[in-house]
Amino acid sequence: MTPEKELLFLALGGSGEIGMNVNLYGCQGKWLMVDCGITFGDANYPGIDVILPDLQFIEERLDDLLGIVLTHGHEDHIGALPYLAGELGVPLYATPFTAGLIHGKLEEEGIEEKVELNVVNEEGPFNLGPFRITYTPLAHSIPEGNAVLIETPYGSVFHTGDWKLDESPALGGASTAAELTAIGDKGVLALVCDSTNVFNPEASGSEGAVRAGLDEVIGAAKGRVLVTTFASNAARLQTLGEVARDTGRELCVAGRSLDRILRVAKSTGYLRDFPDTIDFEAAMDLPPHKVLIVATGGQGEPRAALNRIAEGSHVLKVTEGDTVVFSSRQIPGNEIAIGRIMNTLAAKGVELITDRQAFIHVSGHPGRPELAAMYKWIRPEIVVPVHGEVRHMYEQARFALEQGVPQSIRQVNGDIIRLAPGKPEKIGEAPVGRLVLDGDIILPADGTTINERRRVALYGQISAAVAIRNGKLAGEPQIRLQGIPVEEDREDFIAEASDAAREAVKKDGKGDLEKLRESVRLAVRRAAVRYTGKKPVVDVLIIEQ
Repeated sequence: MTPEKELLFLALGGSGEIGMNVNLYGCQGKWLMVDCGITFGDANYPGIDVILPDLQFIEERLDDLLGIVLTHGHEDHIGALPYLAGELGVPLYATPFTAGLIHGKLEEEGIEEKVELNVVNEEGPFNLGPFRITYTPLAHSIPEGNAVLIETPYGSVFHTGDWKLDESPALGGASTAAELTAIGDKGVLALVCDSTNVFNPEASGSEGAVRAGLDEVIGAAKGRVLVTTFASNAARLQTLGEVARDTGRELCVAGRSLDRILRVAKSTGYLRDFPDTIDFEAAMDLPPHKVLIVATGGQGEPRAALNRIAEGSHVLKVTEGDTVVFSSRQIPGNEIAIGRIMNTLAAKGVELITDRQAFIHVSGHPGRPELAAMYKWIRPEIVVPVHGEVRHMYEQARFALEQGVPQSIRQVNGDIIRLAPGKPEKIGEAPVGRLVLDGDIILPADGTTINERRRVALYGQISAAVAIRNGKLAGEPQIRLQGIPVEEDREDFIAEASDAAREAVKKDGKGDLEKLRESVRLAVRRAAVRYTGKKPVVDVLIIEQ
């Protein structure tokens, strides 16, 4: 699939899911990538924290890939770069704050010298082959959220990235209605648009209003207050710094990712008036009503600061009479992990406050009124919903038509869409998938390793070792168990499994070793099924003497 005299769009991630955003534009034989993000592991991926996009399609066409343009610094837009950018071998383009975050990631992986990272100021366009690219600032929960205007010989695309409307943003500025209308005046073929909050009938709200809500909650608290929020939400960090001053509390920050965001933000001109922070010991020495802690872990992450504080394994402590404020929304899929931490805190007598009790959070994504306003300003011929589950994207496709956009097109990861010339349509499919970062190794998400791990997690594992001499058993079979539900009957079960292995050797010991190994495996597994009702993974070692 080589783009000819046409404009193509292809999502390799982020369309049909929230996270792992990777988008490709094709024109006149060349490809441009916008964003390269990750998503996070769940119970379907035992032992996995980070999930990466499978970029096989573009890896087979690297000679035609001109570069990667990054819209902003959230993990679901830049998080895959430390693991994939070195192999892709193309230049990266980002505004200063986003570039600072990326550079830190490349340094951690030791590949900063291998990857060309270009810092682009928002005010000027730049050219990559047939693509002319201009950053357009939009409000979001992180500094330098940007849309990307991509001009081609076959029409212009306004790729929003993550965005919202905010008349009083805590950090940075955003394009005005007049500036966005001027872009629309020049003619926009396609609006490729964030779908996350399409079901929200209200606008997302302003970060400025959150300050008042947090002032009220934290000002009324009698004891120590801990606020947890997304580490990358630098706008919320700015707000919390102001709230600390408003309420007369010293500020303590807990979490490596928070430290990194603060460092990069200050180095690129943001958070300059952020209050000086105190260390953990100083925070615990102060009277509780004089302390405000900001911590990572509001999504239930087991190794984050909040979880360790809740379990009592952190220098920082919360006790009865203290307050924990969840200044973030629950990401779908994290409810159980978040609930577990909340229960642990509640058992300590800690008061919990979420956005259901007080106005302490606003989303960084557009609700329906904001989407309608963007359609009015940009006036695209086509809306291409991205950044959402299928239900979000299909709803935005319907909503755009209701608002008078002439055309909308539904697509999911892997659909190759011709935007121009002619009517927008799907013209093919590209391979898509997921990779997992397992320790330092990148593996297929549904490959042998992860599937084996899933089976062991679901069913348990038995190791059976038998020694044979001249086709007969030489010594007792040795049985070892992991995760088999026998508990106090463990010895009785091992005896039964050992008898089953012994009978298998009597029957097939004089035959082929592979046949014997399979016979023992099946015999031991049948014993497990009789005893437990489960079919565990059984590994057999045959020792021939």
